[in-house]
Amino acid sequence: MMGPAAAVVLLWACFVQPTPAQLIINVRNAGGDLLRERLLANTSDETITLEFQRADGTHVTQLIDFRAEVQVFRVVVLAEEEQGHREPQVLCFLIRFNRLGFISVDAMSKLRQRNPLAEREPEDDRGRELVQLDLSVDLSRAGLISPHVATLCADAPQATFARQGDMQAWAASPARQASGQDPLLLATAVRPAPGTTEAAAGLRCGALSHTTSGPCGCHLQLCVAWFPCGLKWCRDARRAAFRCGIRSCRKCREFRFPVTDRMQCLWDDASAS
Repeated sequence: MMGPAAAVVLLWACFVQPTPAQLIINVRNAGGDLLRERLLANTSDETITLEFQRADGTHVTQLIDFRAEVQVFRVVVLAEEEQGHREPQVLCFLIRFNRLGFISVDAMSKLRQRNPLAEREPEDDRGRELVQLDLSVDLSRAGLISPHVATLCADAPQATFARQGDMQAWAASPARQASGQDPLLLATAVRPAPGTTEAAAGLRCGALSHTTSGPCGCHLQLCVAWFPCGLKWCRDARRAAFRCGIRSCRKCREFRFPVTDRMQCLWDDASAS
């Protein structure tokens, strides 16, 4: 395993790589399971996509739209056939993206790997962020938030969520104001999520039996075990600074969102929190 003290074997290219550019990262999560992440940078539309499959079979896709300052988490949860679910459950979470939390698309596109089979270890742990979602996104108008949402979340028309604070921040962002987009128009892409009242009242799905019906608040924790969160700088013989590598991080988020029935949140277990 390559620890933080070891040089990260991801090199800067001496020429511009045709986009999109891809990295394969092998990393262990906090539970010791080996995950294989795939990172894809596309400079044409200024996006980075990170995807992996958890040990329980859940497939996670994180798409970062740098232009719109939006990141989308698409989660595909395997069917619970013993509970009567025959189809996988697809969820999408939209949250505001902080550019300081990830290297740029341009920087990502210039990375190289010596050994894609090596096992990596993140240098920094950025802890856990609580993300409380209270809005449902109308996919027919989701392009007002980001042009990538409707396609990525097409299988989650009733399970794509956002939060009010992020909507306000997006509406006030300089980039959107410069584009001439009416801030009031952005608000038409969302509506209050059904079940928000019950979720806000503290009725957690994981505290209810699987046979209980009715709205409740669902919890889902997602951890990205490795991602390039910053640049490293070195100095040459003349003491001039140049980019010589990346800093890697780990981060968890606990998404909390309302659902209209306990059956839509079978994985949640309050006793395990």
